Amino acid sequence: MEQSMKKPIQTGTTTIGIKCKDGIVILADKRSSAGHLVASKEMNKVQIITPNIVITQAGLVSDAQLLTKLIKAELKIMQIRRGEQVKVREAANLLGTFLYHNIRKMSMVPGIVGFLLGGGDNEGFKLYDLGVDGSVTEHTDFAVTGSGSELALGVLESLHDKNLSIENGIKLGLKAINSAVRRDLASGDGIDVFTINDQGAKKVMTKVLETNVFAQS
Repeated sequence: MEQSMKKPIQTGTTTIGIKCKDGIVILADKRSSAGHLVASKEMNKVQIITPNIVITQAGLVSDAQLLTKLIKAELKIMQIRRGEQVKVREAANLLGTFLYHNIRKMSMVPGIVGFLLGGGDNEGFKLYDLGVDGSVTEHTDFAVTGSGSELALGVLESLHDKNLSIENGIKLGLKAINSAVRRDLASGDGIDVFTINDQGAKKVMTKVLETNVFAQS
């Protein structure tokens, strides 16, 4: 993720969603960049927005934080009115609508931000990639966003299996993120890991990386 500057800068991060046979694994690095400067080493890029839905953030920090607050509030209102949790696909489509309007509003600083969204309900476990343009794409295996995507995708393409358990999904996700932080300067410093299963969404791990990411094992 990136802090706001005088001119737009490229998105820098690595976030991953992995669909497993018994749930979903969500991972993200913890580095926030401002051009070539590391602005923060403790950025939380994964948020639980309902008891059973998790999102990752990639892009301009201010827009990501505002949109996260808006979607959490809107989903809470919908849940209160209905007396039940909102469907995962409904949450994805609503956030996609927010993103569609966000990128097209008049502003001196373009609102460039995208999300991954994973969740579970009585329709099953679902994983979506929400593009900066407001597009909503469902994935049946895995999804990746950010500047470290190409590096992480190589690992996921070669090792992902549709019968993957959550436990093995975490191991695969860590391998993919480690591959990205070794070579992508905008990703690093740590990894947050979340899972979504029949009991809901929870954070299961925060792994701190050494400053020299190229030396990691």
